Amino acid sequence: MSTKITAVLFLLQLSSHFSSGTCGKVLVWPMEYSHWINIKTILDELVQKGHEVTVLKSSASVSFYVEEGSAIKFETYPSAMSKTDMEDFYIEAIRKLIYELPKESIWTYFSLLQDLVWEDSEYFMTLCKEVVFNKNLMTKLRESKFDVILADAFGPCGELLAELFKIPLVYTLRFLSGYTYEKYSAGLSFPPSYVPILMSELSDQMTFMERIKNMLYVLYFDFWFQTFDEKKWNQFYSEILGRPTTLLETMSKADIWLIRTYWDLEFPRPTLPNVDFIGGLHCRPAKPLPKEMEDFIQSSGENGVVVFSLGSMVNNMTEERANVIASALAQIPQKVIWRYDGKKPATLGPNTRLYKWIPQNDLLDIKRML
Repeated sequence: MSTKITAVLFLLQLSSHFSSGTCGKVLVWPMEYSHWINIKTILDELVQKGHEVTVLKSSASVSFYVEEGSAIKFETYPSAMSKTDMEDFYIEAIRKLIYELPKESIWTYFSLLQDLVWEDSEYFMTLCKEVVFNKNLMTKLRESKFDVILADAFGPCGELLAELFKIPLVYTLRFLSGYTYEKYSAGLSFPPSYVPILMSELSDQMTFMERIKNMLYVLYFDFWFQTFDEKKWNQFYSEILGRPTTLLETMSKADIWLIRTYWDLEFPRPTLPNVDFIGGLHCRPAKPLPKEMEDFIQSSGENGVVVFSLGSMVNNMTEERANVIASALAQIPQKVIWRYDGKKPATLGPNTRLYKWIPQNDLLDIKRML
């Protein structure tokens, strides 16, 4: 789905809450790094249409960048955490995902993953409390009379703000482990007989025993979430709203769910009218590459080019690990562009160039590859 089509979908939600010919006020509860890159694409389109966009941002946030002259506004709230604390939190999470989790058996993997999500949950609750218990900030937000909240569902709190301010809620989400939010809040169906749990290494063509295994994975994530994670959020939301409620009940009031993937890259499954797939939303037309980089790519000949990056949160690694990676890359026939901001590995091959930053969208342009 293109950016413009997605913006139209989102604006249809807005249009029912203010008069024709006027623009709306959007409050945003975002997440960091790649989550921000995706949601920012929607925000850019909204401000171009004349809507007023305000992003809630912790003073410790490290990745909420905007281009010079952007009309996106930020409402920064004070945090007990420092920028270093937040950066270390994300880097440690990525380190576990890349270096530790893939080495384990599937059950140990899921167990380590649940520990990681538990740590995330504690962090998200800290941020949420810093907003909700900030009386001056909440008064200011309430008096601003926002028309809608756009929230990243991965980090709870946007739905609580929507409930407190009594305004509509639109979610953006890639997935949650075990599809918990999607099932119990969005109302989506994931029949375990032909929809495998993410990261289970199963397909939609399962044997009888594989279906049993998939069902066990489903029960595992359901039990884990309801027993260890949801309970504390239920208590917190009930205290804030002054009535018994649950996290999933509050989330279920969302008007639209924007799922950040392509429908044709997912296993077939039932969906609902208020759920739309917006994969590739952040992709833009490629721009010309710097001359030195373009010349290096063109010198690759028929072998082609490998673009290697560990993402926006991994800027460095140990010298030993860097040498192992560099040695492996030196053995392939392709030219390699490696996003790496550390000491030059001693084993770096002549086929590999290091860059602190790479224009990944431009490098992966399909026309350049053909």
